[in-house]
Amino acid sequence: MKIVETYSHLNGLEFLLVHKKKLWGEIKTVIKNVDARACKTKISKEKTKKGKRLFSPVAMNSEFKRLLQKSQWEESRVSYWVTKSEKLIRKTLSMPSDEQKKEIVDAGEIPYFSYNQTDFVKDRVALEVQFGKYSFVAYDLFVKHLAFYIGDKIDVGIELLPMKELSSQMSSGVPYYEGELYNVIRQGRGVPAVPLVILGIKP
Repeated sequence: MKIVETYSHLNGLEFLLVHKKKLWGEIKTVIKNVDARACKTKISKEKTKKGKRLFSPVAMNSEFKRLLQKSQWEESRVSYWVTKSEKLIRKTLSMPSDEQKKEIVDAGEIPYFSYNQTDFVKDRVALEVQFGKYSFVAYDLFVKHLAFYIGDKIDVGIELLPMKELSSQMSSGVPYYEGELYNVIRQGRGVPAVPLVILGIKP
């Protein structure tokens, strides 16, 4: 596979190039080492693509996971507590998890445990490989990466997406770089408030 498009949001790429050059090189090597042809294993049952051999999102995810874990990229979680009070949420948002719970209980409200999980984190950089449904990308960008950034667990988030050329050779509903780039730019320059790098890849 190869990177064909890169979008830097809030200087995400510039941060990587200056502060995490080795990690950036590692990511490019992993992408280069994914054999897309070996992942073209799915026989479509959809009406418009019936019988066609497609790229398998499961096979590609599995290959990325194997190569990233080999380079010590690991799953990570950010835990937090929520409640019905907007005022309390704003007050506890930047607190450590245990302090959030205590603050909510002390205020007489009920705390509910929640968390966000990212599959690949290394040296304060989070990477999401997204070949799922298009709705998952918005959750990655506006919830996961943001939660890790606000929780001071990462400095930059990376979202890896297929180009339209690749996603059209996959199951229906898979997100693609061009569409998600539009969605991010439409929000305005400062949204989401986390440095990001969006990568578009193809075979």
